[in-house]
Amino acid sequence: MSPEKMVHMANQIATFFKTQPGDDQADRIAAHLSDFWEPRMLDQLHAHVVAGGAGLDDLVISAEARIAGERESA
Repeated sequence: MSPEKMVHMANQIATFFKTQPGDDQADRIAAHLSDFWEPRMLDQLHAHVVAGGAGLDDLVISAEARIAGERESA
């Protein structure tokens, strides 16, 4: 998928979770991405974050760090 589309999709997820109560939005974004994005999409997101994360919402970057940590420990 194009990087622009991936960023747009990830940011849409962040926008939704920002409207939800609580202070665990990054955790909830990470859970959503892990549940619904296939491994290739998560790999692409990780590569984009490593390259600087241009255009990504800060919550998506935080969520990706959680996902990367979980994937490393698995």
